[in-house]
Parts: sequence; C-alpha cells; structure tokens
Amino acid sequence: MTVRPTHTLFPHRPVPALPSEGMIGVIAPAGPGTLDADKAVQWMRARGYGLRIFPGVYEKDGYLAGSDEVRLNDLHAAFADPEVDAIICLRGGYGTPRLLDRIDYDLLGRHAKPFVGYSDITALHLAISRYAGFVTFHGPLLNADLLGDKEPPTVTSFFAMLRGQLKAGSVIAHPAAWPLTTVEPGIAHGRLLGGNLAMIASTLGTPYEIDAEGVILLIEDVNEPLYRIDRLLTQMRLSGHLHKLRGVLVGDVAGVETDALNRLLRQTFEPLRIPVLSGWRSGHCDPNLTLPLGALVRLDAGKQELLLEQDVVSR
Repeated sequence: MTVRPTHTLFPHRPVPALPSEGMIGVIAPAGPGTLDADKAVQWMRARGYGLRIFPGVYEKDGYLAGSDEVRLNDLHAAFADPEVDAIICLRGGYGTPRLLDRIDYDLLGRHAKPFVGYSDITALHLAISRYAGFVTFHGPLLNADLLGDKEPPTVTSFFAMLRGQLKAGSVIAHPAAWPLTTVEPGIAHGRLLGGNLAMIASTLGTPYEIDAEGVILLIEDVNEPLYRIDRLLTQMRLSGHLHKLRGVLVGDVAGVETDALNRLLRQTFEPLRIPVLSGWRSGHCDPNLTLPLGALVRLDAGKQELLLEQDVVSR
C-alpha cells in the first residue's frame, strides 16, 4: 500500500457556517437560465431559508447570463452583502473565465462565505483558492440540481456541508447505492482542489491555473468523449501538473463507459504511484454530492474513503 507523504500545506480558511433561517444569494456568473423565482423562493423557504436573487439572473447576452459587467457586479455584490450568508450559482455553461482578471479578490476575502457551484464555476473555485484562500464548495447548482428533483443525497449533502454538520475527522459519506472503484490503492493527505477537467485544463498557463503542489485532484466532466478526456489529462501531464499531485478523486464523467475510463485512469496515474478513487457522485450526475475545495482531506482509495482533516465552516 502506498502512503503519500504527510501534507505540509496550510489549510484554506473555513468560511462562516450557513445559519438557521439564513439568506442564500443566487447569481448567474456563467450561462443564462430561466429561473422560476416563486418555485425557488418556496423551495428555500420550506427548508428554513430566504433567497436573494441578484439582477443578472434574469439577463441574457447570447451564451452569457448578462454582460461581463453585470455578472461581475453580481458576484461582488453577493459577497459584499452582509445579509447574504451563502452564494449558489444558477447554472454553469460558460462565462466565468472572462471575469477572472477583473475580480476584487480582496473584497471576496474580506467577506468570505460559502460559495457553491460546479462545471464552468470551476474557474471561480480555482481563482478564489489561489487569490483569496478560503474554502469553497463543489456542489449543486440551483436550477439543475436543487430545483431539479435530484436524488435526496444531493440536498442532504449540500446542507450538511454548509451547516457544519461535518467536522474535522468526519468521513464524507458516499451512498452505497452508487459503487466506487479503486483504480490505484493507497492513502494520501492533501488539499482537495479541482472540478471540471476541461475548465482546469483551460486555465493552464494563466495566472489562475491550479496550484497542484500536494493536491488531491478532483476531476469531473460531461460531453467529452474518452479521447478528449485522454487529451486533457495528457495536457496536464505534459505541463508538469500531474507529477505534483498526491492523489486523485474522480467524479462523474458523464457519457464515458466506466471500464474504458478506468483503463485510461490506470494508464495515466499508475506511473505516478498515487492513490486514485473513481466513481464519486459529484458533477453532472444524480445525486450530485457537495465537496469542500481547498480543504485538507485524507483519501484512502483502498478503503474507498474520504475524510476531512479540517473544519470547513466555522461558527
């Protein structure tokens, strides 16, 4: 069994826990979507929360949810708003990379709070990790996931993580109904970072690329055939990023046959002698489980277990 070196990384700082009867803000920093506001407000109210909808949610500029200025203003406003306790994104699509060099990371850092999304939102997770240094959450989008009647673990995982029901030393539960695959056994300690593989690869060579040193890499994707997944992983290998990793957690790679994917994963990661666990229900899938990005975790691929090594929210 391979045990990767104990981490020496500083943890990202936890964010304030989502309080009971708190306010959740919704923004659309990427693609446009149609929000049934009444349904969304009632859904949140039934679970004890208010919903604040920022103006860009209702806008559309081609394949973007409003202009860059509108989407950037909503991002800043949601973080700066003292009444907003957590932020969830309406949908993914495309658009967040256009904002990265215009974001006020000092503002975000001063008003750190739970920030949730996946897919194109990965670019924001990576940039916040590098320049603001607080934990964010790879988790459900408002339209596709919370309002999309997904399997119950989607919602329970979301609230458990943001409310602080999982503490340092807690195992992050994965439902037995969706089996995992140990691609490469072993134990690793490190900071969990990543998200959408195509988005991670698109930031390489920019100031917003993933800081892969000592990281347990989370990857997921959709609408990418196997050869493109191969190309993206090869790009990360040739750029030197894979060699810095301590482990890999593979979420859902929608549309790719499982055995073929795992064969590619073995070809890619076996030479690196790091643990790889595949099949985690995170990403464009049902259920879509919430994971804390920037947090120190322990991955035991043999036991198929992911354990928190720090608190991700504070009270």
